[in-house]
Amino acid sequence: MSVFVPLVVVVFTILFMECLSWFIHKYLFHGPLWFIHKSHHKHHAGFLEWNDVFAILFACISLYLMFIDRFNFGFRFFIGLGITLYGLIYFVVHDWFVHQRIRAFKSKNSYLSLIRKAHKIHHKNQGKENGKAFGLLFVKKKVLKSNL
Repeated sequence: MSVFVPLVVVVFTILFMECLSWFIHKYLFHGPLWFIHKSHHKHHAGFLEWNDVFAILFACISLYLMFIDRFNFGFRFFIGLGITLYGLIYFVVHDWFVHQRIRAFKSKNSYLSLIRKAHKIHHKNQGKENGKAFGLLFVKKKVLKSNL
């Protein structure tokens, strides 16, 4: 297998995970799984929150996919790698940059500023209903303009 095919699988998986995360966040986290996700919308004292269970779940899925294909590096391995890389991107952008769970860096990058603004719009609503801006990496300017 050439390098091109695994690279396409990894990139497609990262893009798919962003779309899937938007869907899961909007319809499950702010729906039937709100009892876990609400910990993310409330201030808390510790580093961890109940919402981190979702990150552990996705990490287990990605590790499982990479483990079962570890000898032949097939499609499942690279799908698992894409999920892992999306998780890393999510951690750096969402937990580290937006929420400053680890106070390490700030940026004046315009794209990252849009992500931070969109996420602040999402967190304006502390409840389960009437949320906006459920994605992480794709920011709709329409949402930003209507809420500034």
